[in-house]
Amino acid sequence: MASIKDVAAEAGVSVATVSRVLNDHPSVSPEARTRVMAAVETLGYRPNAVARSLRTDQTHTLGLVISDVMNPYFTELARAVEEEARALGYSVIFGNADERPDLQDHHIRTLLDRRIDGLLVSPTDGGSPLMLDAVRAGTPVVFVDRWIAGVDVPVVRADGRRAVRDLVAHLHGLGHRRLAIIAGPAATTTGRERVEVFREALGAYDLELPDDYIEQGDFQAESGRRATERFLDLPEPPEVVFAADNLMALGALDAVRARGLRVPEDIGLAAFDDIPWFVHTDPPITAVAQPTGELGRAAVRALVDRIEGRTPQSVTLPARLVVRRSCGEPSPSHPSPSPPSPVRRSKP
Repeated sequence: MASIKDVAAEAGVSVATVSRVLNDHPSVSPEARTRVMAAVETLGYRPNAVARSLRTDQTHTLGLVISDVMNPYFTELARAVEEEARALGYSVIFGNADERPDLQDHHIRTLLDRRIDGLLVSPTDGGSPLMLDAVRAGTPVVFVDRWIAGVDVPVVRADGRRAVRDLVAHLHGLGHRRLAIIAGPAATTTGRERVEVFREALGAYDLELPDDYIEQGDFQAESGRRATERFLDLPEPPEVVFAADNLMALGALDAVRARGLRVPEDIGLAAFDDIPWFVHTDPPITAVAQPTGELGRAAVRALVDRIEGRTPQSVTLPARLVVRRSCGEPSPSHPSPSPPSPVRRSKP
């Protein structure tokens, strides 16, 4: 990131002159002001997006950039962040990336310019130069829900591995063998992790995940609808579709109903990310639930620790399986038998 010295060199003036221009001091000549502002624009210099060590005060404001405000999971996360921040004496400015890296960068740039004390981000992709520059410049940053491999900042997230394994065991116990997944974007850590864990869990029962049973989505409802339409058009459709987030699950449900089919009689449906709506659908949807409120509160505490000079640790909380009736589960009055154990392979 450009420094004030870089701006002075580019404009051919002293550092003091640059400082006076940026502070709108009247003693600067129009010519010098023009040269300095041109250099600021050329170098992309942001006077407020500097290392924490150069700050002289705090704004007691946190920035939060979430991936999609329309996703109930992130809405709940944002609420928990705001409540915990307020309890600790901080305000929060929100930015909605809408799963778009360009919007993510726009919000990060705006938040840095507003001199936030720290930044919470759920990255929409593998990382942008702007975000990495902010980390290198000393801006306190914490990743929440998603993270960027190789970037040394605290990560607050849920571990869904055990819950996905429990889901596959549950489906196997119900007699299902043809299981498909609507995966999230491969550029996101959560998108990659959920499909990898799902494949591993199937392997424990000697079940495969053929290419026809994997469809790449984008954590949006429309991609869930399109993926499910393709699954339904297969010569041998899956018995259950596992959507790797709640919005894609709702899109999948729309696709099934648009064909005049029923869940779970014609095809089962399960989701990652439980939301309150799922208990009101017909049938209620079996889902992996993340401790969303706890994640938001833990992320704020980690960020405030960074801001106040302490050294926070990354936090990983367990997700859990919530069994309902969208995969052919019996009614509560007729409990299902315990699922069988995974196949134990002998070591070579």
